[in-house]
Amino acid sequence: MPASPYIVGNWKMNGTRAMLAEARAIDRAAARYPGVQVALAPPFTLIQSFAEAAQAIATGGQDCHVAAKGAHTGDISAPMLADCGATFVIVGHSERRKDHGENDSLVKAKAEAAIDAGLGVIVCVGETLEERDAGKAEAVVSKQVDKSLPSAEAIAELAPGRISVAYEPVWAIGTGRVAEVEDVIAMHAAIRARITAAYGDKGDGVRILYGGSVNAENAAALLAAEGVGGALVGGASLAAESFVAIIAAAGTESVA
Repeated sequence: MPASPYIVGNWKMNGTRAMLAEARAIDRAAARYPGVQVALAPPFTLIQSFAEAAQAIATGGQDCHVAAKGAHTGDISAPMLADCGATFVIVGHSERRKDHGENDSLVKAKAEAAIDAGLGVIVCVGETLEERDAGKAEAVVSKQVDKSLPSAEAIAELAPGRISVAYEPVWAIGTGRVAEVEDVIAMHAAIRARITAAYGDKGDGVRILYGGSVNAENAAALLAAEGVGGALVGGASLAAESFVAIIAAAGTESVA
């Protein structure tokens, strides 16, 4: 299992150049926590500016197309992300699945396209409230993992730690509701079993992140839970003060 926690901020459709000051503040603060890997995924328009300004944190994209180029108006390819300075991309976020009708096979194809372009990947999975209430949460998420992860062949040359799975219960994203720690532990264990089934020992390098209304108040308990390798953070990553508090919960500040 990767030793370093991975804290990733997803700015979603938020942020103009005026918010680069927040990114710089996050970057400066993250340098104090060398034991934590920190990354931000801004909107496409800010990726290059983020990448050029950042010294301690990685910059990524929030989505990519399966094709490297072509007649796909409004889309962004994985090679384009890499060319702008991105080092990873998020695929399969529930908002993409719901709002854009993305299914598991498309998510897998995007993940493999990103790997082909040299990018790391965060694959998102998660159940709806109706699925959880019906007792189907583990089955739904396990199926998403099985069908959305890039193939073992696709990741054969990928360095350890370059692929992560983010468990984001759909009902907790942006609602202020957070899964109980016991439920997070159980779901992460189920996801780990599917990763091991897919990749064998190579799957040991795959982090499982928790997402869904992570904030400064609940981060410590969530990050301390067994099987949690980091966090995918939405709204709380938009301000340096709240995001740095989550980074601090993941590691000890350097005295150097």
